[in-house]
Amino acid sequence: MNSKISWWLGALGCLWLTACHKPRTRSTQSEVLVKTDSVKVTTADSVRVDSLANRAAEEGNKINIQVEEINYNYLLARSKFSFKSRTQNIDNANVNLRMKKDSIIWLSVTGAGFEVARGIITPDSIIFQDKFHKEYFVYDYQQLSRQFNFELSFPLLQSLILGNLPLPREPDQKIRREKDYLLLRQKEGRIMIDNYIGEKNRKLRRLQAVEQPSRNSLTLDYEDFKELSNYLFPYTSLITLDVQSPQDQQYYQTVIRIKHSKVELTDTPPGFPFTIPASYKRK
Repeated sequence: MNSKISWWLGALGCLWLTACHKPRTRSTQSEVLVKTDSVKVTTADSVRVDSLANRAAEEGNKINIQVEEINYNYLLARSKFSFKSRTQNIDNANVNLRMKKDSIIWLSVTGAGFEVARGIITPDSIIFQDKFHKEYFVYDYQQLSRQFNFELSFPLLQSLILGNLPLPREPDQKIRREKDYLLLRQKEGRIMIDNYIGEKNRKLRRLQAVEQPSRNSLTLDYEDFKELSNYLFPYTSLITLDVQSPQDQQYYQTVIRIKHSKVELTDTPPGFPFTIPASYKRK
């Protein structure tokens, strides 16, 4: 993909999620007899008892709570964006963000006092303008999903910006305690996602997931929560991506930080101006 827009996609935190996978021990089913005073027990029986005990303990550790999520009509934000990869380093770019629920994500990047780029994301397509080079780029989600070997969608992008769960929670998905967090594990196709939720505020604090078989991954940490229209909103997001290069098969890391200085939820449409001049070339 053209390097001029690679950081745009990363800026939305839309790519990869990383999960810590613990190897599962396979039970031994050999029928070796163990003599006791009253009964004969096989190792298979022992494994079944241990499995049932572990399952009971796990079920007892599960709790049913409501994860706090942000509901809105329109969102406006002013933000600083930093991006570091093996080929690019962008520090504190100014980004204006506007969103319409389930419909539009609009963003404008300014530098040295003038707008250098603008983008609009809808459920159908992603379009970016490079105003400096007078070029524009058009993508659909199927194309990007193939290119990154990761299933992308508008609801996923929207949720990551808001700090909501990346996937809708199913009725049978339980939350269990794990160290200092409440853990909700979700699976969607090739993606395994671990959502770490704060026990006190019930907000998503960390998201880790992995895509198989590529193992392209992302870790997303939400920080600096502040009150916003009766919600808690994360004013800082730290995104770490580990993506395998198709050229040399090595994994390379990208680190993204988004820090909002002002965020507003409103019922008034802010406008989403976006036109492509006839003189711009499509890339």
